[in-house]
Amino acid sequence: MKLVVISSAPLVLKQNNYFAYSPFVKELMIWAKQDIEIGMLCPIWKEDKGLLISPILFPISKLFISIEFNNTTLFNAIKSFLVSFVNFYHLIKAMIWADHIHLRCPGNIGLLGCVVQIFFPKKIKTAKYAGNWDPCSKQPWSYKLQRWILQNTFLTRNMTVMVYGEWPSMSSNCRSFFTATYRESDKKQTIPRALTFPIQCLFVGSLTSGKNPLYAIQLVENLLKKGISIQLKLYGEGTDRASLESYCEQAALQSAVEFCGNQEAHQIQKAYESSHFLVLPSQSEGWPKAVAEAMFWGCVPLVTPVSCVPSMLNNQTRGLLLDVQLEQDTQRIIDLLQHPLDYKFKAEAAMEWSRQYTLDQFEIEIAKLVHP
Repeated sequence: MKLVVISSAPLVLKQNNYFAYSPFVKELMIWAKQDIEIGMLCPIWKEDKGLLISPILFPISKLFISIEFNNTTLFNAIKSFLVSFVNFYHLIKAMIWADHIHLRCPGNIGLLGCVVQIFFPKKIKTAKYAGNWDPCSKQPWSYKLQRWILQNTFLTRNMTVMVYGEWPSMSSNCRSFFTATYRESDKKQTIPRALTFPIQCLFVGSLTSGKNPLYAIQLVENLLKKGISIQLKLYGEGTDRASLESYCEQAALQSAVEFCGNQEAHQIQKAYESSHFLVLPSQSEGWPKAVAEAMFWGCVPLVTPVSCVPSMLNNQTRGLLLDVQLEQDTQRIIDLLQHPLDYKFKAEAAMEWSRQYTLDQFEIEIAKLVHP
């Protein structure tokens, strides 16, 4: 069987080898285990541009190169219109080549792929919608259009759409799905951290406004003002790093806030294992891997109620949902710190839930999609 992966996620060409975003590579490796040929349609970068990348360790049988585009300005919109014809041509070629079409949505290439797949109703198709499927959430029109096409069973035939969470009025081709980082063999006895001071927090994600790392820093700053001994480590890189470091310098937070940059997975795991809380006040998520990873190690999440996060936390029995109201959130964290048994219960409940979703189970579910 020939499977083509259609994605906006780039391949990075370095020294005649292909690399890609590390979590994406980890998932593709699982698809590659299914005794199939894998082709890819995606952009090609000549440098990683700060992206955390890993090498592609399986053969790419066929490569279809797409051209990146966006509609942020009038010039870009005109360029995008012209580029779309080139991308449509490559999408048609890719779908003719493949026996199984796999779309990665949402994204610009995903949107075009949603349209082109309509003309291949008999081919086996899957789509992973990695964004927020919540129909009530505020999203770009292009995301809403992709959701509408994917769940329209008249236009979209022979497809399984993998979405995060359970939502009202999901069509018959939509299936609640998950993603995973750890294996069954990674499970080890983990005792929730005692609430000793200083309280250890971490942020894991890109340092951009969408992940809202500034609010994580401001929470720690406000807790310090309330007399709580607390430290925050931020793992990740992004365009906002310089401004965040400047904020910390002006607020004299250098001893409480540390910027750790991009780190290897085992180093992030150690941070989860030694931290009390993950602070992730994102504005948008799909399935936030950092939240599930932290929960796997008994690190209690403090997160915003976006996408499937409220169900992950099960009415806050496994963590706290942030209102992004500084005084309110600060007081609720202080209240939790004053109730160590409640904290211990949340940490244990978080571990129990997250450890259901392992890479072993993920492989089983992917195999069902490839060989139904």
